[in-house]
Amino acid sequence: MKPSLTWAVSTAFLAYALWRNGRSSRNVLIPTLDFPHGYYAGGSHGGHCTIVKDTLSNDMRYCEDAVFWERVEGTNGAVLDKVLLLSCDPNRKAWNTVMGPLSDPNPRGALWLYDIEAAGARPRRITLEGYPEAHDFHPLGLDVYPSRPQPDDDQPYSNLFVVNHARNSSTIEQFALSWDAPDRARWVRTLSGPDLVSPNALALTSPTSFYLTHDHRFTRRLPGVLGKTLPVAESILALPLGWTTHVTLTDDTPSFSSPPSGSSGTQSSATHTTTVAASRIPFANGIAVSPDGAQVAIASTTLCEILFYARDSDSGDAAAPLSLRARVPTPFAPDNVMFDSRGSLIVAGHPHFQSLVAVAANQTGARAPSWVVSITPAPGPADAKTRAEEGEGGQRDGDVWDVGVPVPASRKVPRVPGYEMRTLYQSDGSAFSASSTALRDAETGVLYIVGLYEEGLMVCSP
Repeated sequence: MKPSLTWAVSTAFLAYALWRNGRSSRNVLIPTLDFPHGYYAGGSHGGHCTIVKDTLSNDMRYCEDAVFWERVEGTNGAVLDKVLLLSCDPNRKAWNTVMGPLSDPNPRGALWLYDIEAAGARPRRITLEGYPEAHDFHPLGLDVYPSRPQPDDDQPYSNLFVVNHARNSSTIEQFALSWDAPDRARWVRTLSGPDLVSPNALALTSPTSFYLTHDHRFTRRLPGVLGKTLPVAESILALPLGWTTHVTLTDDTPSFSSPPSGSSGTQSSATHTTTVAASRIPFANGIAVSPDGAQVAIASTTLCEILFYARDSDSGDAAAPLSLRARVPTPFAPDNVMFDSRGSLIVAGHPHFQSLVAVAANQTGARAPSWVVSITPAPGPADAKTRAEEGEGGQRDGDVWDVGVPVPASRKVPRVPGYEMRTLYQSDGSAFSASSTALRDAETGVLYIVGLYEEGLMVCSP
């Protein structure tokens, strides 16, 4: 191809990408100068928010994901106990298969347990019993099935699945947890295979099945210049090459209600089946299933959108394709998502891409801002007159919502009819940096936040 033609094609491609991704590009590439030191919707930041750390080793840092693990009553499903599980990797600045670099895969990451109901409790590192010495462990997304006592089993086991970005390929690690010893996880097996291209986050649909997002078609594992350019181009241009699969285990390996066997586990690609549930998603990242099982939310990081899909939870076919119902833009690049028990989606993400890259690169003085919002279905759809007044975007000129916030979401994105967005937390990075996951306990109102390149766990209580 002649240089002039190459330049023309490249220019046209870039112009299309900027037109298509204009709002998201502005939101994450242009810094917001008036972010606060710390804002919490439930009260003053200094009086209501605190960072919980592992005081012994300070190894509970660079946590990418977190999830509630519940013990529920066997008949009516009432929650009896609840703890927090965290996926952390202090070596993330040396081994990150999504952002880079890929320089040192040797130091392992870890899983942590935090008892949110015990006053003065400190996080405990979870011992991975039976985990092979030769295996890397670089955890990313994770999910765990609730512990539900059975009539003949007072201490049931819960299946825990963790995305592992190991040195040679990404895998899914399965563990078994018991409330009898919640800080000990028995390794069950490794799921691997060519279908696990770029797994990022997962959300369980049963004790032995889950949705799994794949953030890139081209990964940094590609050889030479390909691994350094193609993933970056895919991200910058927000190419719709990510996807979501539904994974189902196909053998009788111990499930949530049976104790793990004495075997050391197996590694096999023949132990699961995979079907595509949703495709053409730019940078498919966090994923969550609503409490009633009828919705699936997926974060598209580079488009700065949350995609809401309808799911036929009554059909019995958990692997049925998802049906896109709504796109809700976010004022930042969303990372992970999690529904609370009342159906609000809690979204954490990154308002400024260059700051996040600077933190990852250990630049002196760098800090990455944090932003957490809730997205809640509105009481009813907007009527025809309101829709006509507000236009396709759903926001009237001069309309301000998400009020009382240092940087309201309405400054960045339009309102989508049928959804209410509210800022729960903001920081310029000095109070808490690089928010990647947030969870809200709907019963207590407490907000829990972890940061991709931050130390400890932010806990904000109303």
